[in-house]
Amino acid sequence: MDETFPDLGSLTDVELKDVIRQLTEEETEISYKRRILHGKIDILRAELVNRLRNKHEDGEIMITGEDVQKLTDILAHRQPDGAE
Repeated sequence: MDETFPDLGSLTDVELKDVIRQLTEEETEISYKRRILHGKIDILRAELVNRLRNKHEDGEIMITGEDVQKLTDILAHRQPDGAE
């Protein structure tokens, strides 16, 4: 389907119904893809939470002072040490 919006006045009833059908099909397809992506994101987040929980239970340090400094530098728009 053409990406420009059609001149509605120039469309017949049949053409108008066809445009509605095409756009509805496209919306359904995009909605399906969005739900699939959200499902994948949920799975990945659950895995990350699981890993962080395991690290915490094992006594590993999850965030170091160096990590905090890197984040501070990023937020302050500074280059990390050694970066040009």
